[in-house]
Amino acid sequence: MEQLARLEDLPVTYVDTLKQNNLVPLWPSLRNVLPPVKPVPLTQAIAWKFQEIKPLLIEAGELTPIEKAERRVLVLANPGHGLDNMRATSVIYLGMQLLLPKEWAPAHRHTPNAVRLIVEGENAYTTVEGQKCPMSHGDLILTPSGLWHEHGHDGDEPVIWLDVLDLPLVYYMEASFVEGGECQPVVSVLDKPRYGAGLVPTKHHIRAETDYPMLRYPWAEAKQLLIDLAKEQTDAPVQVAYVNPETGEDCQKIIGYSALMIRPNETVQLPPRSAAQVFHVIEGQVELKIDAQTFALDKADTACAPCFAAVDLINHSSEACFIFVADEAPIQKKLGLYSVRERR
Repeated sequence: MEQLARLEDLPVTYVDTLKQNNLVPLWPSLRNVLPPVKPVPLTQAIAWKFQEIKPLLIEAGELTPIEKAERRVLVLANPGHGLDNMRATSVIYLGMQLLLPKEWAPAHRHTPNAVRLIVEGENAYTTVEGQKCPMSHGDLILTPSGLWHEHGHDGDEPVIWLDVLDLPLVYYMEASFVEGGECQPVVSVLDKPRYGAGLVPTKHHIRAETDYPMLRYPWAEAKQLLIDLAKEQTDAPVQVAYVNPETGEDCQKIIGYSALMIRPNETVQLPPRSAAQVFHVIEGQVELKIDAQTFALDKADTACAPCFAAVDLINHSSEACFIFVADEAPIQKKLGLYSVRERR
């Protein structure tokens, strides 16, 4: 494509007149908003090390009581978007949240969708619309848009989890807000999986009252499924998606979630996709290559890959590695923007 005229090529008086009338010439910036062939993402390849985050999060617990914080979180911010914008990607927000023993993070509800991936600690819980969800390592818990939720901790050691929200997108749409509420009465405890073996409770299957029949996805169940699949699919990557068990659709509407197993001494190559991705190590170690950059990830580390990046996941260990993945595919598919390309 030939070079377009620059803003500097226009008379200053003409440009000033445009500004006075709240007008902007498109052609000098056309290639910025419509770059050739593929986007030029602000999202950078980056990794956050849990061993560096944890002591700062524990210190935050000493510096700020939960009553003054509401949610005690350190945001995993991507410098490509500017740290003050608190984005991991253009759609995904990430935060490491701390809850100390006997603390209660008060009930609220907000427009962004959120999930909690439990990183460390036991005996905490999240209550969503009266459904009490125990929080154990690796569990995924949904707190969808508009649903009341709160966090409590009955244990003796700090609990840390990874928050994943579609906050950047909802905020950009000027639709982001929160409402405070009172402590919720517990209606039921979701301590055992309610879906399995191709069976669903009839009262939910013939239902119209909720889009989220499953709020807690236990890691023990997901891990065992990955191990079983690895025995059957010996020549293919092993990955499972977190879905609505009644519809088979993504468990939330904007961000997609999955779990990936990297076998011992295995390399998994992911094709370039239009959706940015986040990787969080639940168990094990992995070498993550994103285009020309390489990151050594240990348990509880988190990393981000921009759109159309070539991603390699390399397990040099004799033990399997399990990775939680969040990506922007659901919203892109709904908008007809999603695509996958061949690696070069």
